[in-house]
Amino acid sequence: MSTPTFGQKEAGKNYIARYGVYAVIPNQDQTKIILVQAPNGAWFLPGGEIEAGEDQLSALKRELIEELGFEAELGNYYGQADEYFYSSHRDTYFYNPAYIYEAISYTAVDKPLEDFNNLVWFPVEEAISKLKRGSHKWGIEEWKKSHKSL
Repeated sequence: MSTPTFGQKEAGKNYIARYGVYAVIPNQDQTKIILVQAPNGAWFLPGGEIEAGEDQLSALKRELIEELGFEAELGNYYGQADEYFYSSHRDTYFYNPAYIYEAISYTAVDKPLEDFNNLVWFPVEEAISKLKRGSHKWGIEEWKKSHKSL
């Protein structure tokens, strides 16, 4: 299976690799997905950049504590979706391989360490429409396929 790719890779631009790991976190009855709104107004799945020395799971665990204050039990790994984009905020072109996981349960253990994000539970289809990144939309679509009873 080929890796789904989103965004346009522009010729002659220098892309910086930014590896990220993200979670599709449904509510208990699986009717809503939690999204994180960055200070710039864009909506994303919870997660973020894999830092030096981290593997995907340790990075995701750290990100969920930072952004949501959640500890999560992870289920399915949906795979990698690549994204090319330009960040005007950072004036940088990014190649962003996104590794997408499902959280099958979560526990709120603390307040989020990052207090500048907006956290909202959206109905599944609305969550997909709000997301900025195609790779994140793809992650929720993959989650939906594995939960056909919805």
